[in-house]
Amino acid sequence: MTENNETDIQETSAPQPTQPQHSSAFIEAQTVVAKLRERINSELVGQKGVVDQIVIALLSNGHVLVEGVPGLGKTLLVRLLANCFDGEFKRIQFTPDLMPADITGHVLYDMNESKFRLRKGPVFTNILLADEINRAPAKTQAALLEVMQERQVTLEGNAKELPTPFMVMATQNPIEQEGTYPLPEAQLDRFLIKVIIDYPSHADEVKLAQFVTTGFVDDQDAFKDAQPMLTPAQVFSLQKVVANTVVDDQVVEYAVRLVRATRETTSLMRGAGTRACIGLIRCARAHALLRGANFVLPDDVKQMALPVLRHRVALSAEMEIDGFSVDQVLTKILDGVDAPRL
Repeated sequence: MTENNETDIQETSAPQPTQPQHSSAFIEAQTVVAKLRERINSELVGQKGVVDQIVIALLSNGHVLVEGVPGLGKTLLVRLLANCFDGEFKRIQFTPDLMPADITGHVLYDMNESKFRLRKGPVFTNILLADEINRAPAKTQAALLEVMQERQVTLEGNAKELPTPFMVMATQNPIEQEGTYPLPEAQLDRFLIKVIIDYPSHADEVKLAQFVTTGFVDDQDAFKDAQPMLTPAQVFSLQKVVANTVVDDQVVEYAVRLVRATRETTSLMRGAGTRACIGLIRCARAHALLRGANFVLPDDVKQMALPVLRHRVALSAEMEIDGFSVDQVLTKILDGVDAPRL
């Protein structure tokens, strides 16, 4: 399985520029985000780095691809976030016989009223769980292309906008698992980040097992009592705070150099595109908020580089034969790009 290099959000030791004055909106956002992280971490034990990245994607208004072997809590992670959100949440179980219309909806003729009616699919929601997305063929996966990029669905030539905010959280098993289809490049690029869930530590696994098996008849019963703490309007306000986080021109240029470095190496058959530059800067802004600052440092950019880039590149044949993972190759490339001194 891909090596897990996730780290918790930590204070950086790099020299910090003069910090802009914190606004009341920023202070409030910082408090809300801290409570959100604490709540999810209290239930999904041992995955702090993963939780941080999911929260960053929410704050950045982006989609998430979560990968891991069965039984590590991929679906649970999405449900825990949805439980914190007082908006619509829907789930699609991807299977080989799932059709595109089962996702987006379709127009049908009502014989009783002699007119056509629109049946909206499950994508008309705020948070959409695309569970085991790589168990459906490419034709069905492609139904999400317009949904994820334009946040709309075109039915019978008419574009129907999706609710705001809208976020796709897809889970997938490693492609080595039986009965999986690789996601097309165009779809992978629409995910803001790819999160890898690895096995928890021994102590965390013991803690989780004790919690779930004490007083609960079913595993899911342990996670059903949560009350929503965020409305759609609050999520939008948090995203606005992140969008206004200060980013120096040198930091933007550094993010672009990191992405361009993936195109200038023989270790990768395919480098990341321009959408990766945009996503990297957005995630760096959210990362800054999580560490309590309203300005972005080069370290914020570098911390988010692996989640933003790992699904947008492809290893060369030589690297695959030698047994290197995407994360290992990217880490070496990123270490070779000099960061600006602010």
